[in-house]
Amino acid sequence: MSPPPDRENRRREVTVGRFSRLVERARSGALVEGSRGRPAVLVEVVVLLLGFLLFARLHAAAGKDIASATANALALQSMERALHLNVEQMANEWLVEHPALIQPAVYYYRLYYVVLIGVLVWVFVWHADVYIKVRRTLLAMIALVLPVFWALPMSPPRFALPGVVDIIAEHDILGSHGSRGTGSGQNLYSAMPSMHVGWSAWCAYAVWSALRSSHPRSALLSWLFPLGMVADVLVTGNHYVLDIVGTAVLLVVSIAAASAWGRLAGRSRGARSGVRAQDRTPGGPER
Repeated sequence: MSPPPDRENRRREVTVGRFSRLVERARSGALVEGSRGRPAVLVEVVVLLLGFLLFARLHAAAGKDIASATANALALQSMERALHLNVEQMANEWLVEHPALIQPAVYYYRLYYVVLIGVLVWVFVWHADVYIKVRRTLLAMIALVLPVFWALPMSPPRFALPGVVDIIAEHDILGSHGSRGTGSGQNLYSAMPSMHVGWSAWCAYAVWSALRSSHPRSALLSWLFPLGMVADVLVTGNHYVLDIVGTAVLLVVSIAAASAWGRLAGRSRGARSGVRAQDRTPGGPER
């Protein structure tokens, strides 16, 4: 026996009402700041997409001066020899002698961005209390590294060191043919600093920031990811030891810049809160 029409209509209205509330809640959560200081989802997506698109465009535009990149690479090699840090060719030869490790090294080099996106989402969803700090650090890295790429183009060891095998070009999972020209839309002459190591180090910093209070040992394990990337960029012939040193400096400066950014934002919010409190106080100054 079918239910009466009025009862069926009421059920339909309840279902539609619940669906409408869910849609409204999702829309407001995407556009309005959430609990625990979590920012709006759509705003964050737009900010991060614009940041990475701007980085990609300006990064590609910087890699045009091959002569300067080669001269800078030769100068860096001389400095490394003086400091006994010139291990790039030896590391590359070791990988060539262990062919079973070549494909894993290429995957590690190419798929780091999957970890980057995963860490961003994980911190946003589960550790909103540190998300703003680590996101500011990420954007600071983007802003600070671009002038370095423009001012200091650098040929990687696979281009500048005779005898270094271009592992990525020979085994690339993305189908690259290792072209050394500047017309491919990519910047192949920005070895200083290593942003593969930089993005990996940011991932470790974000995880460490999220877990250091509750799980300090697990937090320390996150730094194994950039250490693995350090080894990877050396054995594949993509970066020098001093590139990695430059990356460490970039991360430290970016953390300091993000901290200063946070203090300025806090003062600005405090000033706005004070003004609003004055406006609500009876007898306060007229505006």
